[in-house]
Amino acid sequence: MLELETNEQLDMGKRDTSSENSSMLKGVVILEALAGLQQPATLAQLMQITGMPKASLHRTLAIFEEAGLVAREPGGRTYAPGDRLSHLAMSTLTHDTVSAIRHTILRGLVADLGETCNLAVLRRGELFYLDRVEADWALRLHLPPGTVLPPHCSASGKLLLAYKPADERAKILENLPLQQFTHRTITDRHLLESEMERVVSTGYAVDNEEYVLGVSCVAVPVRDSLGEVVAAIAVHAATARLPLNQAMEHIPKLKEASERISQTLS
Repeated sequence: MLELETNEQLDMGKRDTSSENSSMLKGVVILEALAGLQQPATLAQLMQITGMPKASLHRTLAIFEEAGLVAREPGGRTYAPGDRLSHLAMSTLTHDTVSAIRHTILRGLVADLGETCNLAVLRRGELFYLDRVEADWALRLHLPPGTVLPPHCSASGKLLLAYKPADERAKILENLPLQQFTHRTITDRHLLESEMERVVSTGYAVDNEEYVLGVSCVAVPVRDSLGEVVAAIAVHAATARLPLNQAMEHIPKLKEASERISQTLS
């Protein structure tokens, strides 16, 4: 009798563990769906993607919302990644092992070009520097990793905006104060949209002294294993030392480094 009860308890324990594992995996699918859509998702969209029943999905989203992994957009009808999930994504990108590899690639690029290079992502409408290697010049712009910049006045920022889905880009631009930093800064939204089209057609972006007079920059995209643009790698320098037209000659080497960094994202 005791042996029978023990077997039943073991079976129940296995079923509980299996159910718990299944719930955890479904939770991961929800987070993957929100990240993959790159725009707020409705409950109906998430039901279609995950195949979860409405009640279970709603319950899981409520748990994730309380934990800060998911956030409801104003109006409460759509869901987006929360601050905690965004922080987790940034922590993953800057993980010691892979960040060391990317830093080595950047360091090699700087040694080759003789100018400062950086790796950046777009986070909540701001350009965020993941990594940066300074060239050994007295005249340089100090922007350490973790620095954030407005995207409309930087090569990497304009590039990352350009590769966003049109509706998502429009929302970002709608809420982006187009502050003028120099007389070259693009502050007209229509001109900025035209610049985005040029970026996508050419595959690179430039900062023609748009953030700081006397400093120019060229950026190219970094893609993940699915071909999505997730970051930008750029070189920038004082125009007195490296005019923009000469900086653009470095695009092939920037693209080579970009491909190597892409391999760390697979």
